[in-house]
Amino acid sequence: MSRKLTIQKLVLGATLFVFAKGDGAGGCCSHSDVLGPPTEAVCPPTSTLTYVNFGEPFMTKYCIGCHSSTLSGDDRMGAPAFHDFDTQIGIQRVMDHIDETAASGPAATNLAMPPKGESHRPTLEERQQLAEWIACGAP
Repeated sequence: MSRKLTIQKLVLGATLFVFAKGDGAGGCCSHSDVLGPPTEAVCPPTSTLTYVNFGEPFMTKYCIGCHSSTLSGDDRMGAPAFHDFDTQIGIQRVMDHIDETAASGPAATNLAMPPKGESHRPTLEERQQLAEWIACGAP
């Protein structure tokens, strides 16, 4: 087996391990610790929430201190790889996880994120707006 193929297999194995284990350390974001039930929020036809007027400001205020593509290692404070909320597409890729950790709807209010140690946390109204925005596809 060539050295290049061996390295590729090692990288693939390490990547799969990280995905399977979250951040690998069980920090703030190991899935069993933070994922709650879906909120079952529904997108109202009158919703005016967009990435510009809601999503980006919400994520900037509460999330990207850990969930940013510009952070790595310990700077992520346990946030799983590829859970980056500094772009709209990054958010849309894991909307279900955001709903199950930080949003509030008719079926559930999920309070796992941001971590309890944070000095600022979203209000119930902000969590309800988050669920609505996600239910609308995070436009």
